[in-house]
Amino acid sequence: MVKIDLKDRRILYQLDLDSRQPLTQIGRKVGLKKDVVSYRIKRLWDEGVIKKFYAVIDAYKLGYNVFRFYLEFQYVAPEIKNEIIEHFVNYKNTWVVYSIREKYDLGLVLWVKNIQEFHNFWDNTLDKYGDYFAKKIFSIYMQAFSYRPSYLLLDKYKKSDRSDYEIVGMGKKVDIDALDYNLLNKLAVNARTSLIELAEELGCSPQAVNYRIKNLIKSRVIQAFRTAIDISKLGLHQYKIDIYLKEHKQRKNIINYVKYNPNLMFISTSAGFSDLELEFHLENADKVNHVMEEISKKFPGAIRNYDYISANRFYKVRLMPEL
Repeated sequence: MVKIDLKDRRILYQLDLDSRQPLTQIGRKVGLKKDVVSYRIKRLWDEGVIKKFYAVIDAYKLGYNVFRFYLEFQYVAPEIKNEIIEHFVNYKNTWVVYSIREKYDLGLVLWVKNIQEFHNFWDNTLDKYGDYFAKKIFSIYMQAFSYRPSYLLLDKYKKSDRSDYEIVGMGKKVDIDALDYNLLNKLAVNARTSLIELAEELGCSPQAVNYRIKNLIKSRVIQAFRTAIDISKLGLHQYKIDIYLKEHKQRKNIINYVKYNPNLMFISTSAGFSDLELEFHLENADKVNHVMEEISKKFPGAIRNYDYISANRFYKVRLMPEL
């Protein structure tokens, strides 16, 4: 674990709120001078707490759909396992690749625009590694609500802040040109890249880049500029809870209740899997059970059952298919 104080936590929160905001602006919000903010951010980066700055991009609006797989391995030697992981990491349309502690071994989230192209990739995958998959669980990822890490502020967060979230999926398609697409690819891996640097890389003026970013935000293709934090450095783990409802009509009520939990990070929906999927940053599995006990008390009889998995290691997270 890395020891961080409340000032560090407030800086991390502000970076996740908008990772492109100037250091002077962050300094005003957290009560520190610009140089001190810069020093603290560098230290958090060097200690591995900050992993990267990225744009939340709704690729659904660009015509993509999302498929998700959970894989359970069999007869897999370490070198084969690493080869399989690299195979998925190197695929240009991979959103997330991560290992799992419970129930499954590997989780995949894949962008799909052309079904035939995906079929060719998956067919090739099975030709190479199909014998190593004991189980393949498939679902279509429909929509995700992404929340702020309010827990960073301990008990000083505002409940109203939990109403600020991004929605990815099931939106109206937006047409963009090649320059926009290149710009999104840059911001997907480094959201703090300056307008001047972006302009040089894209071969246009800083004013043109700024104009395009504003338009992409206005159309909600860009949802936010956030910060990837290695939560293991803070003594936390990412848990995903799959809930199977007895009373489906209570789904919205459960969402409106649980979204105020400061450790809730994602609420998602998929076709072909559970009725409700919640992702939390928590210390341990006991906290997972505590969360579910609280929900069950609030909505008695609404939940049939639930199970959960925890992410062991993330090998790739990229909210935009690669060029």
